[in-house]
Amino acid sequence: MTDRSRTQGDVPSGEVICPRCSVELALDETYRRYRVCGHCGYHFTLSADERIRLLVDPGSFEEFNRHLVSVDPLVFSDRLPYRKRILQAREETGLREAVVTGIGRIRGHEVVLAVLDFRFLGGSMGSVVGEKITLAFERAVERRLPIVAVSASGGARMQEGVLSLVQMAKTTAAAKRAHDSNVPFISVLTHPTTGGIYASFANQGDIILAEPGALIGFAGPRVVKETAGHEPLRSHSAEFLFEHGFVDQVVDRRRLRDTIGLILRLVKAEGEIAARSVIRRTVPDDTPQPRAWDIVQLARHPDRPTTLDLIRRISPQFVELHGDRLFGDDPAIVAGIGEIAGRGVVIIGHERGHGDPVRRNGQALPEGYRKAMRVMELAARLRLPVVTLIDTPGVYLGEGAEERGIASALSQCLAMMSVLPVPTVAVIVGEGGSGGAIALAVADRVLMLEHAIYSVISPEGAAAILYRDASRAPEVAESLKITARDLLRLEVIDGIVPEPEGGAHRDPDYAAVLVLDAIVEALEELHDISPDRLVKERYRKFRRLGQTNTYIRELVAQEVVELSSLIGRTLGNLKERLPFGREEDTSEARAPVSGH
Repeated sequence: MTDRSRTQGDVPSGEVICPRCSVELALDETYRRYRVCGHCGYHFTLSADERIRLLVDPGSFEEFNRHLVSVDPLVFSDRLPYRKRILQAREETGLREAVVTGIGRIRGHEVVLAVLDFRFLGGSMGSVVGEKITLAFERAVERRLPIVAVSASGGARMQEGVLSLVQMAKTTAAAKRAHDSNVPFISVLTHPTTGGIYASFANQGDIILAEPGALIGFAGPRVVKETAGHEPLRSHSAEFLFEHGFVDQVVDRRRLRDTIGLILRLVKAEGEIAARSVIRRTVPDDTPQPRAWDIVQLARHPDRPTTLDLIRRISPQFVELHGDRLFGDDPAIVAGIGEIAGRGVVIIGHERGHGDPVRRNGQALPEGYRKAMRVMELAARLRLPVVTLIDTPGVYLGEGAEERGIASALSQCLAMMSVLPVPTVAVIVGEGGSGGAIALAVADRVLMLEHAIYSVISPEGAAAILYRDASRAPEVAESLKITARDLLRLEVIDGIVPEPEGGAHRDPDYAAVLVLDAIVEALEELHDISPDRLVKERYRKFRRLGQTNTYIRELVAQEVVELSSLIGRTLGNLKERLPFGREEDTSEARAPVSGH
C-alpha cells in the first residue's frame, strides 16, 4: 500500500472508491463524517483541518504561531527549488506549514494540540515544524495543560539537511521537559508516521494511540525497499506495534475523540472520597476459621471474579494501556487508568482469564511487570494513586522468561513500588503466589479478601520439597500460615476484606462492592499524607516485617505461661517425691535420737 492510496486524488471528481473493499463511498455517511469506509473500516488520511474538526469541541480551537514560515537555509534545489516547493505546498493545502498548533477543548478538557498534515511536503519536519512543535510543548508546560500530538509524516525534511535532523533532538527534549513537569502527553500515530517524527517526540507519549492499519516505523517503505530489497510487511503496522508493546491501544477514528476525552477526564479527576468502613483490622478469637486447604480451594475457584471482572464493576471507565515499550504486551497483567469514587487512579493487576490460555492463569512474563512499572511511573508523575489487584500462583517459568530477565523485572518492580510518591493500595483478591505476587504488593495498605491466600510457595510445591509427596499439601497449608487471618496476626497485611457467604464467586457483584469500599477506605486514610511521608512510612512498614511482632509476642508470652506452669508442676512433683521436701519428714529429722 502506497501513501497515495490513502488520499482521494486518484479517482474521478465526486467518486470515492475504497482501496480495500472497492466500494463506492460518495454517499457513505461514515465516510462523509469520519473519512472511514462504512463497509470495511478502512481509514483514509485526514488533513490537519479535518483532524482538528473531528477531535475538538466545536468553536473551541485557537491556532497559535501561525506566522512562522519556512525559509531556504541551504538554498536547496533538486528537480524544483525548495522555495518553490514550499509555495506550491501552501497553494495546494491552504496551510503555511506542515503542522498546525493551538489550544482547544476535547470533551470539555482544555489541551494544547499539534497536528501534522501529510499533504504539506509529506508532513516532513524542518526547522519551522520543529520550532512550532517545541513551542507547543513549552506552551503546555507554561499553562499546565495536557498536550495531544497527532502525527502524519514521512520524517525529516531533506531540503534542510542537518538542520532538519537536529529538530529530532529539539522536539524530544521539549517532550522530555513536559514529561518532567508532569504534563500529560497523548501521542496519536496515524497513516503514515515514519522517520524522524516517529523516532523523536511522537514516541515520547505517556499514552500512545494509533489508528487501525496505519503504516508506522522508523524507515519508510521506500527506504526499506532500497536497503533491504523488499517492501515492509507487518512490522510497519499499527497492529504489529501493539502486539509488540509499543502502542497502548489501536483506536478506531470513530472512537478517538471519546477515548482521548476519557483519558483526560481520568488523569484530572479529583472527586471527594466518601468511605464506609468494611476493612477488618483484628481477628475475633471466637469465630470459627475454615481449614487452610479449604480456603486454598476458594481462592482458586474457577468462577472467582478475576481482576478484569472486578475492574468492570468498580471502575467502568477504565482505559487499559498496553505494552512495555521494549518487547511486547503481556495479557497476564492488566494496567491502565480508571476512576474510583470520582478520583483518577492507576489500576494494575494479574488477570487469570477464566481459562483463557493467553492469560496463563495470571502467571506474568517480564514484559508484564515492565508494563506495570511504566504505568506506575505515569501514576507518579500525574499524582494518581496506585491500586493493585493480586491474583497469581506465581510468575511464568516457561521459555523466554529467564531470557528476558524475569528476576530483573521483579526486582525493579519491587524497588519502584517501594519509592512511589503516591498512595498505594494492594488487594490480594485470589491467590498471592511468591515473587509474582509481592512484586505488586509493596504498598501503603496491603489488604486481603477473606478467602484469599498469600504464600512464599504453593502448598503442593512445599509438600513436594519437604515430604517428596504433593498429596500432603493440605497438611502443609496449615503450617505455612497463608490465610488472611494468619497473615493479619503476623502483621503482614493491614486488613481483611469480607466476602459474600461461601466465597466471592457466589456473588461477584457484591464482592466487587466490598472491594471498592475497602479501596476507598484505604485511599481516604492515605489522602492527606505527603509524598515524603508516604515513602518513609512504607519503608518502615516493610522494614519491621520479620521482626518480633504482636502475634509472635503473643505466642512467646503464651509459651512463657505454659513453661512457667510446667516448671511449677514439676517442682511440686519433685517436692512430693523427695524426703526433705515433705513436712513430716522434716519433723522426724528434727526429733531427738534415743540413746543406747
